[in-house]
Amino acid sequence: MSPKLSVNVNKIATIRNARGGNNPNVLNVALDCERFGAQGITVHPRPDERHIRFTDVHDLANHVTTEFNIEGYPSEDFLQLIERVKPHQVTLVPDPPHVLTSNAGWDTQTHQEFLTQIIARIKQTGARVSIFLDPNPALIASAKATGTDRIELYTEAYAAQFHQDPAKAIEPYVATAKAAMEANLGINAGHDLDLHNLNYLVKNLPGLMEVSIGHALVCDALYHGLQNTVQLYLRALKLD
Repeated sequence: MSPKLSVNVNKIATIRNARGGNNPNVLNVALDCERFGAQGITVHPRPDERHIRFTDVHDLANHVTTEFNIEGYPSEDFLQLIERVKPHQVTLVPDPPHVLTSNAGWDTQTHQEFLTQIIARIKQTGARVSIFLDPNPALIASAKATGTDRIELYTEAYAAQFHQDPAKAIEPYVATAKAAMEANLGINAGHDLDLHNLNYLVKNLPGLMEVSIGHALVCDALYHGLQNTVQLYLRALKLD
């Protein structure tokens, strides 16, 4: 089965917030992405609400009919939001509030106890939990020990090296994915995936279940239109 596509709509919110008002409408775009074939919607609300607002999260939770995935650092405000909204999946990232975008995965060895407590709390809502992880097989055992259901492989390094040497770029990801599968952890992936590097990842990364893509997809939609772009990404996710 091909991995699922979850569209991150943060960038839509960024464009809206640049002018105020509600154009483009984040909820309408998310519902259109679903209508065009996306199997999920992702948001990453930050404390300063510089793109996705907490009100957006509530609106989306009330209308998204596919998988709703909320990413974020597990601050108390974030955890209370999860407890109110009860999304299908929560993806935990180690970002401090000031960073522009996610830039590293969890050190699950150092933060194992912290993550274990957080994940136990989130699972009381019924959500599946995924933790953002760098491609390092040595982190899998401690990731498993936290009680997480999945890992999300942080693919910036893969994307950066892809054009020079795809086989070398994906090598640590394959090793980490194999270790995750042996530990019975599900595998997601995200960050800097696009129409150039996605299909190679899909065909060479074992066990991949879902990708979360926002920035590149929205940029491509400026040229190809949103409906066509979603279809292009779904085509890139096909294994055949």
